[in-house]
Amino acid sequence: MKTKILGIALFILTLGAVVYYPQLSATTGTMQPAINQHITANKPIVDVVFVLDTTGSMGGLIQTAKEKIWSIATTMASAQPTPEIRIGLVGFRDRGDAYVTRRVDLSGDLDSVYAALMDFKADGGGDTPESVNQALYEAVHHMSWSRADQAYQVIFLVGDAPPHMDYNEVQYPQIVANALERGIVINTIQCGEIAETATPWTQIANLGHGSFFQVEQAGGAIAFDTPYDERIAELSARLDDTRLYYGSREEKARMKEKVAATEKLHSSASVASRARRGVFNAGEGGRTNMLGDNELVDAIASGKLQLDEIDEDALPDAIREMEPEEQKEHVSQLAVERNELQQQIRELSEDRDGFIAKKVEEAGGMEDSLDRQLYATVKEQAADAGLEYEDVEKY
Repeated sequence: MKTKILGIALFILTLGAVVYYPQLSATTGTMQPAINQHITANKPIVDVVFVLDTTGSMGGLIQTAKEKIWSIATTMASAQPTPEIRIGLVGFRDRGDAYVTRRVDLSGDLDSVYAALMDFKADGGGDTPESVNQALYEAVHHMSWSRADQAYQVIFLVGDAPPHMDYNEVQYPQIVANALERGIVINTIQCGEIAETATPWTQIANLGHGSFFQVEQAGGAIAFDTPYDERIAELSARLDDTRLYYGSREEKARMKEKVAATEKLHSSASVASRARRGVFNAGEGGRTNMLGDNELVDAIASGKLQLDEIDEDALPDAIREMEPEEQKEHVSQLAVERNELQQQIRELSEDRDGFIAKKVEEAGGMEDSLDRQLYATVKEQAADAGLEYEDVEKY
């Protein structure tokens, strides 16, 4: 594979602890998103695990990640045929730091993944090497990788320090061999210019049939605010309000956690980031993240379910006290509103794309940006899984 900047994708998804998840141990821990979405039948899969150095020197890249995750997801979802996007995270530091690794399992619930990212702060470190081998091992062996026949499965290892080779643990040559046996590609992105990092990073990428590239310490992504962002973010929040969840008490509780992650996003993320999320959710590739599980409006509109098939206790709280005809009317109105909001977001998205395209052109094309190189690399690697990408980068 040519050396392309697949990196921004990874950094975008740095891992993190979110208030909705259980407390993690100081050494290692796992965070499970509110939902680990089922894989839609007959859809190709894009499974992406970002393995990120989360020590203090990585703060700039983590902030860039918070701004770019949704545009990366939108681009990855733009392939033909439209894939199911699932993302997982492994953050790592070193022994003696507040933690060694933290994980978020692969999930189509990107809102909860992003909620984890928002709470994440770079800290610790101050020396090299770091616990790269342990983090990479967990990415390969402790994630719920898809077993689908048509899947682009990839790890992005991002950091600025080399791995400890003096620890009594499985080391990267064996770990990469295990990844290849499972059909997982490994790419490496070196942040900064520490000379001792370049050699192992290059070796890992070469062994993993992936790409190696270097980026500046803080990234270098295409990030323009537009006059359309605020309106798209507003419409996106209204789109979220069209969701109604039914099911058992446990199923509703899981969706309540998802809604909590969404509310956290709306209250804390930047306007531009919320606009990018709105664009993602309004497209076909964003359905899983937008809807979650047991979403009533979609289930009724698609003919998968009839209201009278649902037990009263399983109905959404918002309509349980309504008369049957009133329930049907309410759900029908939400379906109409949802379609209208999605269409408005798509139209504004085209205007937004045009605005940014002009800015990029004025800047000389920005061919060396993280975004452009990343998208080119994804396009090349995903082709082996039968996914075709046109030049439709989203920023």
